[in-house]
Amino acid sequence: MPELPEVETIARELKPFLEGKRIVKIEIFKPELTVGISPEMLEGKTINRVRRRGKYLILDLSDGSGLLFHLRLTGRLYLNPGPEINPGLLIHTEGNLTLSFHDPRKLGRAYWHPAPDEFLGFLGPEPLAEGFTPQELYRILSERKASVKAVLLDQRNLAGIGNIYADEALFLAGINPRRPASSLSWEEAEKLYQAIREVLAEGIERRGTTLSAYRDAFGRRGENQLSLRVFRRTGKPCPRCGTPIERIKVAGRSSHYCPKCQPI
Repeated sequence: MPELPEVETIARELKPFLEGKRIVKIEIFKPELTVGISPEMLEGKTINRVRRRGKYLILDLSDGSGLLFHLRLTGRLYLNPGPEINPGLLIHTEGNLTLSFHDPRKLGRAYWHPAPDEFLGFLGPEPLAEGFTPQELYRILSERKASVKAVLLDQRNLAGIGNIYADEALFLAGINPRRPASSLSWEEAEKLYQAIREVLAEGIERRGTTLSAYRDAFGRRGENQLSLRVFRRTGKPCPRCGTPIERIKVAGRSSHYCPKCQPI
């Protein structure tokens, strides 16, 4: 599933093309991929801003409403797609630009909402925001008895972190994914804070992680998969100590870690 770095990559790519553009036509080919979207109501509106919140990509419109996209596992957003794309939704703007949303597994969704930030009010803080501090992360962890991996994956605690970047951050911080979140010391929470920000920044710099479906707005694969330390590296040597990476189930998800560098 595309996580914060993947959605941020797409948002940054779309921003210079779509901001300030008026929507001239919307075509819905697969209504099951859309929620609340009325072409007649949105045509003529201007896209004021392209941004990301958590794993959602948002087009803020001139009337204060917004179009929000959640890609789930296999959803893709392409700018000016080729004829081989089988779109669920096309948004045509002035300047002869087209934004395509499609998902072969039909798990992703495109939403319209009159108040996008209200729609996303359940999300926790942004881990890369200037206002997000080690103290805030320590507070979040200390109040929860679930495993630290489960806490990181819960979007109500932190917005945008998924399985890939949770595993990578926990490895960098030397923390076992099964540890109760409340058992982490201040020093460990501070290490995890730095690790989270580091792996997310790396993911953005490398235009995301492509393990299967993810592509950027121009159909290109990301490059972060070439630099993963533990995720999906079961049996391969730990980049720090050489111990084989192990895979276990934590919070219902596959988790990859080094048993020596991340002791329980």
